[in-house]
Amino acid sequence: MTAQIIDGKMISAEVNRENAENVALLKSKNITPGLAVILVGDNPASQVYVRAKVKKCEELEITSFHHVLDKDATMDELLALIERLNKDENVHGILVQSPPPPQIDEQKVIESIVPEKDVDCFHAVNVGKMLLGRTDGFFPCTPYGVMILLEKSGIETAGKHVVVIGRSNIVGKPMTALMLQKNPHANATVTCVHSMTKNLPELVRQADIVVAAIGKPEFVTADMIKEGAVVIDVGINRVPDASSPKGYKLVGDVKYDEVAQKASKITPVPGGVGPMTIAVLMQNTIKSCMMQHNLL
Repeated sequence: MTAQIIDGKMISAEVNRENAENVALLKSKNITPGLAVILVGDNPASQVYVRAKVKKCEELEITSFHHVLDKDATMDELLALIERLNKDENVHGILVQSPPPPQIDEQKVIESIVPEKDVDCFHAVNVGKMLLGRTDGFFPCTPYGVMILLEKSGIETAGKHVVVIGRSNIVGKPMTALMLQKNPHANATVTCVHSMTKNLPELVRQADIVVAAIGKPEFVTADMIKEGAVVIDVGINRVPDASSPKGYKLVGDVKYDEVAQKASKITPVPGGVGPMTIAVLMQNTIKSCMMQHNLL
C-alpha cells in the first residue's frame, strides 16, 4: 500500500479562493484588509517566509506593510513600531517573523501586539479564547491549517486517537487543544508526546492520526506508524545535500518514503502543511478586518 498524498497546495488554493471572495466583498464597501509583517535582521530562512507572505498578500489584494529592522535593532525600536501599527486603522494584522535576534524578547513582543491584530494567535487573550472554544479570536495558523487539511480531505477525527509529536506554543500545544474541541471536525482523543516521553514510539504506534511537529529531520520512521494511519508532517528542515544546487534539501519530521508505504494518507514536504499556514494567516487578517469594521 502506498499512501494517498494530501495536497496542501490544492487545498490552500481552495481556501484562498474563499479569501479572495471575502476581500472582494470588503473592497465593494471601500475597505481593504492590511497585514504588517516585521522582520528583524537578515535570517535567510525568515526572508523566504516573509517574501511568501508578502507575495500572497499581493495575489489576494491585501495591503502588505513590510517592515525590515536592522539585526541590531533594540527592543525599544521594535516596540515603538508595533505601537504605531497598533494604532494604524489601515493595519488589521501584525506579525513579527520568528525567530528574532537574541536581544529581542519574543514574549514581550507578542504581548505588545493588541489581541485584535494578533493574527498569528500567540497573544494570551487569543490562546485563552481558543482553549475555551470561542470563535471571536483567531486560530493559530499552522494547527488550524492542519484541521482544514483533515476536514477537506474527508478524514474523520471524532473518536479517533490523535498523537501530536511536539509541545511547542506554535504547533504542539494549540494542535492538541484544537483536536480536543467539541465540534464536528475535532472531538478526538489526543496524546501529546515530546522529548521527555519515555515510551514515545509505542504511543505513536497507537495513533489513528499522527501530527509530527518535533523539529527533527525524518524523526518518525515506519516502525512507529500503525498500518493505515494518517500522517501529517508539520516539520520543515534543511539537511545537507551535495546533489542540490543549493547544497541542501528540505525534509519533514517524517521519513517520507518508508512511512508512505504504511500510512493511508500523508502530507508531503514541501507542499503539505506549509501552504495552509499562509492561507490561514490571510484568512485571519480578513477576519480581523471584518471584526474591526463590525461586519462579523
